Amino acid sequence: MKLERGINLGGYLSQCVHNTEHYDAFIQEEDIRKIASMGFDHVRLAIDYEVLEDEYGRTREEGFAYVTRVVEWCKRQGLNIVLDLHKAYGYDFNNAGDKGKNILFTNKMVQKRFVNLWIKIAEHYANETHVAFELLNEVVEQENAEAWNLLIAETVDAIRRIARDTIIIYGGIQWNSVKTLKLLEKPKDENILFTFHFYEPLLFTHQKAHWVPTISQTEDIYYPEAMDYYRTKSLPIGYQGEVVCKAQSQTMGTEFITEMVMEAVTAAKDAGVTLYCGEFGVIDQAPVEDTLRWFTDVDTVFRQFGIGCAVWTYKEMDFGLIGEHYAPIREQLLKLWNRK
Repeated sequence: MKLERGINLGGYLSQCVHNTEHYDAFIQEEDIRKIASMGFDHVRLAIDYEVLEDEYGRTREEGFAYVTRVVEWCKRQGLNIVLDLHKAYGYDFNNAGDKGKNILFTNKMVQKRFVNLWIKIAEHYANETHVAFELLNEVVEQENAEAWNLLIAETVDAIRRIARDTIIIYGGIQWNSVKTLKLLEKPKDENILFTFHFYEPLLFTHQKAHWVPTISQTEDIYYPEAMDYYRTKSLPIGYQGEVVCKAQSQTMGTEFITEMVMEAVTAAKDAGVTLYCGEFGVIDQAPVEDTLRWFTDVDTVFRQFGIGCAVWTYKEMDFGLIGEHYAPIREQLLKLWNRK
């Protein structure tokens, strides 16, 4: 299965209003056809648990039908597809640190429900050779590192009883940080991919993001600029700027990106698995030419280490590739991702 250069379908079955009107309108087969024509080889489909089951854990076959139609559209267009459980019952990365809402890692019954949902998904798609499974989008809290390893092992075992060869993908804690892949246990199973997400420096990729209070009011941030420029501006935003402030790199660009990615590369090599970046991208508030430079540098480093990836995201969600903001550089980006 090729997962070299793909694109996310964010906002369709995840982080959205969950009703049939939205599902019917947001993504159509023409969109999948367009993605294939752009040269991508796969899509990553983010799915909230609400699509697949109700609050009591009962299966929503009508929800599975929406996933199945995308699976079939991708097959017709020669695209592979990653089914990413973006939000689980009892766990949402948006509720990071809220122990009242995020109970997946402290409640055995909720963990059982998590495993059972993956059993259902495996039963539906085990025979689809162009489908991969991603266990959970982003686990955040540091204290959940060991519990996450235990849940991974249990879930992989359950999936493998049904889908023996399907690729299974998972990442570390702290929003799939490159720095936490080393905390994952070495897989006992084959066809496992380690994933990470890459949005560094966050000050640039998420500038003016309304959901990140520490940088929601920032002025234009440029790329690459000097490391001192980024250190000075990252210091006030606390832990979200720590990666830049603690970096050893002397220059912002491929040197910095390589330093970040090497931690993931080393962890994957030690575990004997392939490495995949499930999300990377730049907000549509960033200077567009600087955005192209960032993507060019990231692509250079990813290619150096043979890292497959999926850009965030196809439409809307403040990162939409087909939006007006990206129009001046869209063709250049497609040429970048399609080069051999």
